[in-house]
Amino acid sequence: MKLGTFSISLAVKDIKKSKDFYETLGFSVFAGDVERNYLIMKNKNSLIGLFQGMFDNNILTFNPGWDENANTLDDFDDIRKIQQHLKDNNFQLTKETGDSESGPASITFFDPDGNMILIDQHI
Repeated sequence: MKLGTFSISLAVKDIKKSKDFYETLGFSVFAGDVERNYLIMKNKNSLIGLFQGMFDNNILTFNPGWDENANTLDDFDDIRKIQQHLKDNNFQLTKETGDSESGPASITFFDPDGNMILIDQHI
């Protein structure tokens, strides 16, 4: 299954403090807006999302159709195909794609240890 690029979305208490911390580790702002309480930080192929006040826990995030630079991939598995694969394997989804046949959509579910996984297709 082709899940696209991977990042971790961190629920942070102070986005400016977190931004400074990750910049010290070599990350730089790739996308987002600190005034809107979210940033995507990048260090080579590593991506970290910083989100203040948007959710309670950290989330493992995959973006089908994107590489680590948010470039569209020619070959990827559409989220609806991924969703069907998960359902066929008895995954309990907490959010499904809905009725759309193509385009942006997302699904969520938990791993066995309670970590939320978000598959978020933007194209």
